[in-house]
Amino acid sequence: MERTHTLKDGTEVALRELRASDLDDLMKFYRSLSPGDRKYLKFNVLDRAIVAKRLERLEAKQDFRVAAFVRGKIVASGALELAGEGWVRHRGEIRVIVGPKFQHKGLGTVIIRELYFIALEQKLDSITAWMMRPQVGAQHIFRKFGFREESLLPDFVKDLEGEAQDLIVMTCSLKDLARELGHSFGDGDWERCR
Repeated sequence: MERTHTLKDGTEVALRELRASDLDDLMKFYRSLSPGDRKYLKFNVLDRAIVAKRLERLEAKQDFRVAAFVRGKIVASGALELAGEGWVRHRGEIRVIVGPKFQHKGLGTVIIRELYFIALEQKLDSITAWMMRPQVGAQHIFRKFGFREESLLPDFVKDLEGEAQDLIVMTCSLKDLARELGHSFGDGDWERCR
């Protein structure tokens, strides 16, 4: 999968699935994020060994990662992690992070669309998004795409500074996500990218 997309401000981005060989570029992207943006991420993305281990999961098709590039630099990244075997094999977990200079330009929506297509290929029924209570912007974006809050677990996780945080679990069926993405992109662009 390799595509280009023009953002609301006219910036052209190249989209493709990440590979293990993208480790250096991904580390540069993570280092460009503010401490506030990194605080609530699921993993310490400044730890190269952790990021490398996450990328190894790509080879086994346990995870799928998409990145947006502008002039060869990663400016946004998204992940769809498969639940694997067992009860929740029909579900995946989605995460998206957009660099500060590219927020509010529709890039998060583009990444979510690409992950939706991957979820379809993997025959998933629904997607889950986990976030901490202070991530109000992320909650708003996912609600916009049809995700609904399934549970709130008080003091269930710790942020990267070690502070206990409430965990919010949101889910969305692929059918609902397709409908909401169709509204965001309009018929022409949505159909062209299928």
